[in-house]
Amino acid sequence: MPEKILLTSREIGRALSRIAHEIVERNKGAEDVVLVGMRTRGVPLAKRIAEIIEGFEGISIPVGTLDIGLYRDDISPAELKSANQSHTNIPTSITDKRVILVDDVLYTGRSIRAAMDALMDLGRPSCIQLVVLIDRGHRELPIRADYVGKNIPSSRDEEIQVKLEEVDGVDKVVIASLANEQLVRRI
Repeated sequence: MPEKILLTSREIGRALSRIAHEIVERNKGAEDVVLVGMRTRGVPLAKRIAEIIEGFEGISIPVGTLDIGLYRDDISPAELKSANQSHTNIPTSITDKRVILVDDVLYTGRSIRAAMDALMDLGRPSCIQLVVLIDRGHRELPIRADYVGKNIPSSRDEEIQVKLEEVDGVDKVVIASLANEQLVRRI
């Protein structure tokens, strides 16, 4: 299957705008809200959402970066020893704050579990909510997003790629079949 575009730049913008409004509505404003983007593409998404909220609420939302590398369950102990440098940077305390965790694609839920473990090591938020641009299903853990840009049912032999201007030079979401060697590695 050739690459198929699921979301254009304009559609990504609309989804993020809707999510920003939903965050403010659910939290009855933006006070005590901290957006935390998961590296790599969750960070620019979190920054965009913060800018949208600031535009209509007039409140600057702190945005942090979360590196879950040390918390992943698919890394061997030898790899953990070599991966001791974290790229986490959260500009404020998260204790007693409403932390909005932002990621690009929700799939098995394992990355989100790792992110929650990492957040709990940094403080005790009053709550953690989850934003994902794409929810593709296939959960292995009981995790769901509070805010979803688009639900896209997919098969395990497909890959959903979020491409963002800040990282990839273009905004779009695409789906493509995995090559046979990628599929074998995933199993």
